[in-house]
Amino acid sequence: MKSQTTVKVLGEFLGTAVLVATVVGSGIMGTALSQDLGVALFINAVSTILVLGVLIFVFLPISGAQFNPAVTMIMALKKEITPALAVSYVAAQILGGILGAAVANTMFGAPALQISHNARDSYGLLLGEVIATAGLIFIILLTVARGEASKLSILVPAWIGAAYFFTSSTSFANPAVTIARMFTDSFSGIAPSSVLFFVIAQLLGALLGWAGATLFLTPSTQKETQNV
Repeated sequence: MKSQTTVKVLGEFLGTAVLVATVVGSGIMGTALSQDLGVALFINAVSTILVLGVLIFVFLPISGAQFNPAVTMIMALKKEITPALAVSYVAAQILGGILGAAVANTMFGAPALQISHNARDSYGLLLGEVIATAGLIFIILLTVARGEASKLSILVPAWIGAAYFFTSSTSFANPAVTIARMFTDSFSGIAPSSVLFFVIAQLLGALLGWAGATLFLTPSTQKETQNV
């Protein structure tokens, strides 16, 4: 009989795999259908928005539907999950993401694992990642604190979809997805030389998002919102 922890970790693995397969696969499909990068980005964004909504709805009651080491880090710091479970989640998210990239590459006739040459290393892109991740964490924490976690399947895709277009980085906002996208030399890829800086920006953004949520959710505010 599978333990509850095993089911949770498998949920994070599978959810992240499907998320990355969608991001990478839709990116490849977008560039195959059109030479217009705006059209490709639109296809990529819409696919990501839709699959995020589905995945969060399905896996929220199973694993919490984190699919993101930045989210897991904050939940561990808040003592919402144990350090051991957090480590298992992050490992599952990274491995699931790499599998998702490999599956997407293979579906489109490319080698399963490639190394991206798509450098993303400007300060503007890193600022975009800080903002995208901060907003994501801010929304998650406020929504959960208000007892409205069921709405995350709408709110998280809405934020990521918007951030695809208003941030310079197109909103990776996820260290596991960032690492996985290193293994596809396609529209969605990111060069290894850029990965560390993106991850640092994402973790910094996560901490800023937590700080922002803490500022807006004092104990009295939480009590008031729960009574609305």
